[in-house]
Amino acid sequence: MSKKYVIGLMSGTSLDGIDAALVSIDEDGQGRNIELLSFIEEPLDENLKEKIKKSCSPESSDVETICSLNFQLGYAFANAAHTVCEKVGFPISKVDYIGSHGQTIYHIPSERDKLIRSTLQIGEPAIIAYETKTPVISDFRVMDMAAGGQGAPLVPYTEYLLYKSDKNRCLQNIGGIGNVTVIPANGSLDDVFAFDTGPGNMIINEVVEELKSIPYDKDGYFASKGQINEKLLNKLMDIEYIKEPPPKTTGREKFGRPFALNILEENKHLKDEDIIATVTMYTAKSIAYNYKRFVEPSHNIDEVIVGGGSYNKTLVGMLGKELPQSKVMIQEDLGLMSSAKEAIAFALLAYETMNKREGNVLGATGAKERVLLGNITPFNK
Repeated sequence: MSKKYVIGLMSGTSLDGIDAALVSIDEDGQGRNIELLSFIEEPLDENLKEKIKKSCSPESSDVETICSLNFQLGYAFANAAHTVCEKVGFPISKVDYIGSHGQTIYHIPSERDKLIRSTLQIGEPAIIAYETKTPVISDFRVMDMAAGGQGAPLVPYTEYLLYKSDKNRCLQNIGGIGNVTVIPANGSLDDVFAFDTGPGNMIINEVVEELKSIPYDKDGYFASKGQINEKLLNKLMDIEYIKEPPPKTTGREKFGRPFALNILEENKHLKDEDIIATVTMYTAKSIAYNYKRFVEPSHNIDEVIVGGGSYNKTLVGMLGKELPQSKVMIQEDLGLMSSAKEAIAFALLAYETMNKREGNVLGATGAKERVLLGNITPFNK
C-alpha cells in the first residue's frame, strides 16, 4: 500500500486552539507506520473563543450564532491545514485527505428529559475541502452513536494501534475533559476499554482565567503555591458523574464555565491559589478514583502515559502521588509529543475510514457493533 499524506485537525473542549498534524502513513506486515512531519497549535482568537463558549451553553446559544460559527470555524480549520504544511514547505496539493474532528458544541450521550442521544461538532467540512482542494473526513462521532454508542471516546482505536505492549497501560488524556484508554498487556482490540474520567484542565483554565486573567496555569505554578481545601475537594468528588460506571462521556455542558463560576461564588473566602490547587487535585483525584474503581479490579496498572495536560507539572505530580503503584509518564518519555497526540489520532482515523476499516472500540463507546467512522466530503484534485 502506497504512502499517504494526511492532516489531522482537532479543537478540544479546553478551547486552547486548533491542533494540526501533518503525517505520513504506510503499512507493512507489522502494522501502520506513522511519521509526524509537522505540527502546529493555532490559538483561537478571543472573539472566536467567546462565540464557541456562548454556543456551548443552552442559556446563551442561538441558532444564528451557531450557523455562522460553523462556517467561521471551517475557515479557521482550513487555515490551520495550510499553515501546518507551510511550516515545513510541504505542498498542500500532495495531501491525500484531511481528518477533522471539528469543535464539539454539545454532547448528549444518553437520553434525558425529552432529548435523544446525540452529538454536534461544527467546523464546516465543505469549507475545509474547498479551501484546501482536498477530501475531508469529518463527523467521526455520529456513526458510532447511530450504532448505539456514546460517540466517545474515539482515540482508543488509534491508541491500541500505537501503544499496545506487554504491559498493562493506561493512556490518560487530560484535555478539557479527562479520558483514559486501558490497553491490557498483549491484549486484542476487544480487550481495550475506555471512558471519560471527568474534568481535565477545563475547570482549572476557567478558574485561572477568572482569578488571574490569564488563559491557563503554566506548569501548574499557581496550584503549586496553594493548599488543597479538603472540604471543597470532597464536595467535588461527590458529584454523581465521577462515580458512574463506564461507558460514560461528558463535556463542557457539565464541567464548563458555569460549573467553575459556581465554585468561585461559593468559595470566596478561600485564597486564589488554594482554589486553583484544589481544582487541580480534583482532576488528579477523579482520574485516580476511576482507575481504582473501574480498572484495577481487573488489571494491575503498570504504566500511566499522560497526554494533553501533561505540561502541568503540578497536576502530573499529584497524579503520581495518587497512583504510587504505577509508573506515571508523559508522552515525551516515549519520544512522542503530548500536544500532537489527538491531531495524529484523527489523521489515523481518517486513514482507516478511507481504507474501509472500522474505527470505534466497543469497550470504549458501548456501541452494538464496529462501524466505519466519519462522513466524507469529496473534492476532485
